[in-house]
Amino acid sequence: MTGTNSPVLCTVYRSNREAELYLYVKRKDGLSKVPPELLQRVGSTSEVLTLKLTPERKLARVVASEVLAALSTKGYYIQLPPNLNPARFTLGG
Repeated sequence: MTGTNSPVLCTVYRSNREAELYLYVKRKDGLSKVPPELLQRVGSTSEVLTLKLTPERKLARVVASEVLAALSTKGYYIQLPPNLNPARFTLGG
């Protein structure tokens, strides 16, 4: 198990289809852990920034510890626009 305070080098991608939709991934993995079905729904992406992410890091609309947890379990975190229906980006079921 890795330390929860170890920084994770994280890259953020912006959806070119949906305004204010961002995908957070580990830099070393790129988009490889994001399911193809989700990538199709998100559309083309543009790399926005790379940052060292720690649980204490302040982010504009999401909690860093939640992003880190998702990166650890799923390999990605999706930040949806404030008024977008999350069901549109739910995989399965």
